[in-house]
Parts: sequence; C-alpha cells; structure tokens
Amino acid sequence: MGIQLLEKLPLLKQEIRKVIVGQEAVLDEVLVAMMAGGHCLLEGVPGLAKTLMVRTLSQALHLSFRRIQFTPDLMPTDIIGTEVLEEDHATGKRFFKFNKGPLFANIILADEINRTPPKTQSALLEAMQEFEVTYAGQTYALDRPFFILATQNPIEQSGTYPLPEAQLDRFLLYVKIGYPSEQEETAILTGTTGTRKVDVQPVLDANDIKQLQQLVREVSIDADLVAWVSRLVRNTRPDTTTVDYVKEWVRWGAGPRAGQALVLTAKAHALLQGRYAVTTADITAMAYPVLRHRILMNFRAEAEGVHPDKVTEKLLQQIERTATRLS
Repeated sequence: MGIQLLEKLPLLKQEIRKVIVGQEAVLDEVLVAMMAGGHCLLEGVPGLAKTLMVRTLSQALHLSFRRIQFTPDLMPTDIIGTEVLEEDHATGKRFFKFNKGPLFANIILADEINRTPPKTQSALLEAMQEFEVTYAGQTYALDRPFFILATQNPIEQSGTYPLPEAQLDRFLLYVKIGYPSEQEETAILTGTTGTRKVDVQPVLDANDIKQLQQLVREVSIDADLVAWVSRLVRNTRPDTTTVDYVKEWVRWGAGPRAGQALVLTAKAHALLQGRYAVTTADITAMAYPVLRHRILMNFRAEAEGVHPDKVTEKLLQQIERTATRLS
C-alpha cells in the first residue's frame, strides 16, 4: 500500500503543474506540510498565484475545500460557526442548533490572514493545534485530515495585524514565494491569456492522506541526525549557542517544537523523494521554512536587514561538519 501511495505523489504534482508554472520548491514544501499533518503559512507579493496554488491543490485532492477571506471586520463566529434558534414544527419546542462555519472542511484557505484583528486570528489557535473548536461550552471535532494554508502579503503594512509569535509557531512551515524566472513568466503569460481550459483530476482522497501521514512517521532517521537537529535548534538560542553570529543578531531562539517540526518534515521530504530514510539533505532543505518564523531577530538585525534565513545559513555552515562526521 505504501508503494502505491508513493507512486501517486508524482501524479499529484503533475495535476497541479497543469495550472501552476514553476514554484517547484514551494509546491514541495506545501506537500511536505500536508504529509506531515501540519499547517502552512505562505508569504508573497500579490499576483504570485498563492491562492491559485491552494485551490488547485484542493482540486487534485478529493477533499472538501473552503476559502475564508480575512478582513478587518471578520468575527470569530464567522469562521467557527454560531448557534441559531430553531423550532420543532411537530412539538412547537424551540432549541438552539449549532451551524458549522467554513472552518469545518478538510482544506482551509485563510486568505490574507494578517488583515484580520487578533481576536479572529486567535480563533484559529485551538483548531490548528487540537483539531477541534469549542462554542458555548460544546466541543466540535473538525474533519480529518485538516490542513490550513494561510496567505499573507509582506508589503501591506497599513491596516494589517502581524501574527504574534505564539500563533506563528503553530504553523509547521513558513513558505516564502518569489518571482518566477523569465522563462516561467513567459509560459504564464502564454497559458493564461488564451482560451485553453485545464481540467484538474483528483488523485488522492482523505484515506490516502491519512495513510501518507502515518507512513511519514514510519520513515527512519539515524540517531546522529536527530542529535544534529537538536544542536541546530539549541544553537538558535543566544544563551546556549556557540555561534557568535546568533549572539550578535538573535533575541529569541526556536523552542523544542522547532526540532519536532524539523524531524517530521525531513521525514516527509524524504518520502516525497521516494526514500524511506532521512538524509542530511532532507534536514538542510527543511531547515529554512521550519526556522524562519521561530527565530526572533533583535532590533539591530531588523534595522540592518538581517533575516532569520541568514542565521539558518550560518548554523548549517558551522554545525554541518560535526553532523557529517557523526553520520
């Protein structure tokens, strides 16, 4: 069964590529987050097909999909649901019935999540971590698999509410989307301005996704690689690091959840490549999207434009030799 599922992954990417041109690394990272059972935050300027990518992914998966456009006036009940008063016509008795909101679906596109106030942003916290929501003292389980893909625009600062660090940490991966290459942009212009219509066929269903998520946890990882992940995460913290670059630029480092995320996503990345064992390359590939929202830079770093990805690069350069010798 595992081999059959792995054979479907290239077909899944093939269906998505019918619509999405380029963005290979971004697509891989989104699929890794889904396979690892986590959520994904996508950041990019307008027009880079963030929303289109999520919608196409939902079409290639036989799963329920809902899009929530986050706006400044959006309330928690608009996404969770609310109780309405109804009447039993047979008995005349009135009762409250919970009407489920758009959060009750398998794939949720939280579009422009940083445009809504913290009260509504925090309504996602329980759903993202516990896969359930509570309303009026009642707990309602969410559909499984449950996958939130949130998008945000980095250049819109006025009228936005940046996600707090505690909520950023709930996202398994923080994926940045860049501009396409010249060749890719030409292909986009050719393919989207004509009459050609694309029909995306579903490849995987809910049961397939659940089995993939279980298969990811069965991927083997050497103890030395786990120790390397632990050293990478611990060296992001100024009080325990041996890397001078971290002491100079970082205010707060990543917590243990970062190590868990790095091991799990490295396993998913290996499986996506058709392997059942994690290598150094898997950890290196996933270190950036795992750590970039879990390393808090100090004021001097922000003023001089030093980003978390630079810290991750330095860590991989300075700690890699030890991991290579041990493995």
